[in-house]
Amino acid sequence: MPLFITIRFLDILDILLVALLLYQLYRLIKGTVAFNIVIGLFSLYLLWLIVKALNMQLLGSIMGQFIGVGVLALIIVFHPEIRKFLVFIGTNYNVNRVLSLDKLFGTHKGKTVENEQIEILAEACFSLSKSKTGALIVIARTSELADQIRTGELLNAQISSSLLRTIFFKNTPLHDGAVVIKNNIIVAAGCILPLTQRDVDKTLGLRHRAAIGITENTDAVAIIVSEERGSVSFVDEGDIKRRISREVLIELLEESLNKQN
Repeated sequence: MPLFITIRFLDILDILLVALLLYQLYRLIKGTVAFNIVIGLFSLYLLWLIVKALNMQLLGSIMGQFIGVGVLALIIVFHPEIRKFLVFIGTNYNVNRVLSLDKLFGTHKGKTVENEQIEILAEACFSLSKSKTGALIVIARTSELADQIRTGELLNAQISSSLLRTIFFKNTPLHDGAVVIKNNIIVAAGCILPLTQRDVDKTLGLRHRAAIGITENTDAVAIIVSEERGSVSFVDEGDIKRRISREVLIELLEESLNKQN
């Protein structure tokens, strides 16, 4: 009697979900040291299968012990990547929006930056651009950025072009760090951000690497003004758009910040 393989809808869904998870994991570790480690571990696992098939008991036993603690070793080795993956899950696919306690208790806030403040940000950034004054501005969405805010000086000031230009003026003590904006307020300045571990363009400086890093680890967006070239860049989800115009910056900010509503 011929055998027929029965494929259910749930089987197809199962395969698609696994493929999606593997793709997202690939996106997170692509270009990092972790990717090379994964390739090395996969190669080691294939070698173990070959050793078992050839019935090489001593080598197979040694490798089996190593692979037996593989899950624990993976958690230790890939701690930053696992954390980043969990943050990615929590801040994408509307999970945060669905499970938001603020919304449950009716305390949900509006956009983190209103359209009027977007215009002010654009004015400040291109004023800094003209004078080739370096700047890094991070705008929170659903992420609180509490860890980053704690590294800077609390301001809790209204967004204004003159204040931003003063903060990033070369002789001020806060000009090297990042400004964090949340809920229409400049919360802190001089903040330290995590640098991306990806291989990026060698011409990108620390400000650009920090902007990519914070947007990889959270759902915040970032604006960078280059001190060397005076160009303005925008970063969202680790994707950087360089040398943009004022109009494009406003458009990107409106599009990105409207995602949370």
